Amino acid sequence: MLIRMSEAAQLDPEDRKIITLARSVRARNSVPEGAAVRDETGRTYAAGTVALDSLKLSALQTAVAMAVASGATSLEAAAVVTDAQSASEEDRAAVRDLGGAGTPMLLAGPDGTLRATLDA
Repeated sequence: MLIRMSEAAQLDPEDRKIITLARSVRARNSVPEGAAVRDETGRTYAAGTVALDSLKLSALQTAVAMAVASGATSLEAAAVVTDAQSASEEDRAAVRDLGGAGTPMLLAGPDGTLRATLDA
């Protein structure tokens, strides 16, 4: 599923929240991507790109790992703020592993504008 910007105005407040969290992490930490996920209880987890010599994770992979480490058993939604035009297959797989294939992934630009909604 792909939703264009014209539908962004109808974005659920909880989805807008995770985009805002992802954007904040990206800006605060000066990383290429920021991401946030919402678990089955409504808790949110926000993270940035991890780029260590010994560990490389995308922001979305890090946010999913944080959710799992905190006891989440499913995801309601995921958001990533990036310059990229699409989500990587590795990011989609991480969301799919915890949330299932139909989990919505919100792809937003650095200004927080929703570019697309993808299924994991």
